[in-house]
Amino acid sequence: MTGATRDRFRTLAARTGGIAQRLADRAHRDYRGGMARPNDEVAALLQEYSDLLSISGGAAYKVRAYEKAARAISGHPQDVSAMDADTLRSVPGVGKAIADKVLEYLRTGSVRALDALRDEIPSGVRDLTAIPNLGPRKAATLYQDLGIASTDELVEAIHAGRLRDIPGFGAKTEENILHGVELTRQSEERVHLDTAMEQAEELVERLLSVDGCQRCTHAGSLRRFAETIGDVDILAAAGEPRPLMDAFTEQEPVAEVTAAGEKKSSIRTTDGLRIDLRVVPLSAWGAALQYFTGSRTHNIRTREIAGNAGLKLSEYGLFDAETDQLVVSETEEEVYNRLGLPWIPPPLREDRGEIEVARKRELPDIVSETDIRGDLHTHTDLTDGVSPLEDMVATAAERGYAYYAVTDHAPGLPMHRMTDEKALAQRERVRELDGAYRGMRLLHGSELNIGPDGAVDWPEEFLNGFDICVASVHTHFNQPREEMTRRLVRACENPCVNIIGHPTARLIGRRPAIDADLDEVFRTCARTRTALEINASPHRLDLRDEDILLAKKYGVRFAVNSDAHSAVHLAGLRYGVGTAQRGWLTSEDVINTWPMHRLRRFLRPPS
Repeated sequence: MTGATRDRFRTLAARTGGIAQRLADRAHRDYRGGMARPNDEVAALLQEYSDLLSISGGAAYKVRAYEKAARAISGHPQDVSAMDADTLRSVPGVGKAIADKVLEYLRTGSVRALDALRDEIPSGVRDLTAIPNLGPRKAATLYQDLGIASTDELVEAIHAGRLRDIPGFGAKTEENILHGVELTRQSEERVHLDTAMEQAEELVERLLSVDGCQRCTHAGSLRRFAETIGDVDILAAAGEPRPLMDAFTEQEPVAEVTAAGEKKSSIRTTDGLRIDLRVVPLSAWGAALQYFTGSRTHNIRTREIAGNAGLKLSEYGLFDAETDQLVVSETEEEVYNRLGLPWIPPPLREDRGEIEVARKRELPDIVSETDIRGDLHTHTDLTDGVSPLEDMVATAAERGYAYYAVTDHAPGLPMHRMTDEKALAQRERVRELDGAYRGMRLLHGSELNIGPDGAVDWPEEFLNGFDICVASVHTHFNQPREEMTRRLVRACENPCVNIIGHPTARLIGRRPAIDADLDEVFRTCARTRTALEINASPHRLDLRDEDILLAKKYGVRFAVNSDAHSAVHLAGLRYGVGTAQRGWLTSEDVINTWPMHRLRRFLRPPS
């Protein structure tokens, strides 16, 4: 790439806010790491333009158009920087005006219309759009009415009671905004699971190519599939650590080397992520991997077990406490076995009973990605997806699925413009494609909106025509606890609803979970044979692991789905599987590991 492109990446993240900030961070990271995705760079630009239009009072249709174009380009499989004007306009949602701005940016590194909006709106106001429960419109109101242009000024104004006289900003809104500020600040030093995983896997691949590297992998909370990551731990084995340390600290995407030693070095990447590298002898690999995977509380328990057996456990090995003689250290299995335990899968290592269950030799055979036979919640460009039906189906078939469900939105969300006629036309096309891609069977479904009273979009007679129905909360997130509980219970009791999608509606670091009596919801799911989704989007991971553990006790079934809105996002299913593992689920618990005939009986049981 050119020097101008490098400069664009360096400045984009500093200028953007809200959703656009995260897209810019990803674009910057991918460029610095050698995996540039101009699509993400351009998507960040268009999302920023949408945000700024909203703040400045631009027409709602324009705001939506640029937001839709940002999603379309982000999920488009072809490199946008290689497209001419005609090809750009063939991307769904990209018209002439948007294509012209994209080409202007790729050609010059800036867009005059966007620069004008940036000059008009202070960067602090843009930062406010990242706060959950706020958004561009309210951020604009706060700036215009009260001159609030930063998060600190917003918090100060709330505590001073200055928002009370502005329409739409009551006591409950203030409470929600303060909670949103707290969420934002908590997430500032952490990154989503996919962001950390992509960087870690790329770095591991690079280090494995260094002469003398015998083994290398990621460890820590990332190996345990924690939902957000504070820092990334990389572990390597080599006889001579120096070449690995040099490769680690001297190549992109290093912004700062914060520590450089013989056995451990630390860097901070250009997007702020801290990564630690530790190099150990191959003979100590197993003990080091167990130690640096954690969790801290799990390791406390294993060290206690070692101590009670007259042993000492550290990152260097398991030793005799009296003689300091090495007992075992080469593999994790050897370490655990010498402690009287079977090997414990990393996602279970949270000191939530895994030690006691392991002692009884009753650890679950947790679900794996290879167990998944199909994806039951995906979207196409018929509603808010960006890939055509055929592309989604072809990519799903390439993943080796036995079956695959298309579940575009229903009419309850008007912005998606779904109609009965569109749904029926799509169904006909799905039937035509059934079995045409490597024999993969297709299910025609819908993601229904659960209304404030628990009702869903279509009447029962129309819903009976679908193979599968996912029902999700998309609006009215702040209902009182009793109302929200009744709402979910009623949806579960609808005989046409098979799965409750992203059940708590949270967005990690952006929107808190809805307030509902989950015990009552889980009891209802078990009674009505309604599965709960584990939404694999790294921004959702909903249900979270603690809720999965609780729901499993009630006998609930689960579905691990990607909720993909483009073909490139189908691979994100891995993050849902990791969350399911943290919830101790087996393939028996997850309906989309079942063969097709069993799945169909679950979805449409005989009367």
